[in-house]
Amino acid sequence: MSHLDGKDIRPNTGTRIGYVRVSTVTQTLNQQQDALGQAGVSKTFSDTMSGARDDCPGLAALMEYVREGDTVVVWKLDRLGRNLQHILATVKALTDRGVTLVSTTDGIDSSTAAGA
Repeated sequence: MSHLDGKDIRPNTGTRIGYVRVSTVTQTLNQQQDALGQAGVSKTFSDTMSGARDDCPGLAALMEYVREGDTVVVWKLDRLGRNLQHILATVKALTDRGVTLVSTTDGIDSSTAAGA
């Protein structure tokens, strides 16, 4: 990543970026990571913690990393937040920045007119 005067100047490449989360250390990310790999994800951010927590560092890093034209890919929408309100706020934040969202299991693709 290149920086100029503290600003990220990473070129907009339309990168497919994944986010995975499991709630406990006894669960694995394998199923989610496999699905994202099949969806063409080139970089993945992850968290191992309850979705009920507000402080998901992997999700925060993803939100800082993504740029206009990128696509965030998740296995299921519920991976993005602790409740519907939080999920919708995350989706809105991505959309407002020109980032597309794909959920492989839910069949959601915000790049299409119908969202599917």
